[in-house]
Amino acid sequence: MIRPIFNIVNVFSKPAAPLTIPKKNSKIIELQRHLINMSFNKDSAITKARQDLAKRLKIKETDIKAASVSEKDFPDMSLGAPAKDEMSGQMISSGWQIKLSAGGKDYEYRADKYQLRLKNFNGTNHVIES
Repeated sequence: MIRPIFNIVNVFSKPAAPLTIPKKNSKIIELQRHLINMSFNKDSAITKARQDLAKRLKIKETDIKAASVSEKDFPDMSLGAPAKDEMSGQMISSGWQIKLSAGGKDYEYRADKYQLRLKNFNGTNHVIES
């Protein structure tokens, strides 16, 4: 007769360990908030792009205009704007192409629900949030 290594009934009949609720200022809560807020929609991507560009150019957000925002399918997981030495999955990613203008120049951001990137700023692509 073959004896089981463990008794399945006993494994599943034990009560689950009680959940511990983290303290208010714990690192776990900070991480959870970050993960919850990590997802972009079109409006939050535009807002974050404006904030980033204002910081880079050292100007007010109100000096930045949204030239156009359009839905777009990008050729890869880096939204067609890979950072230096970055490799990305080769599958189509749907998101938004965000064109902003400030001081007579145009700037292009690309976003999907997981990330925001700045394309070709001073010759380099940048990952703003991922």
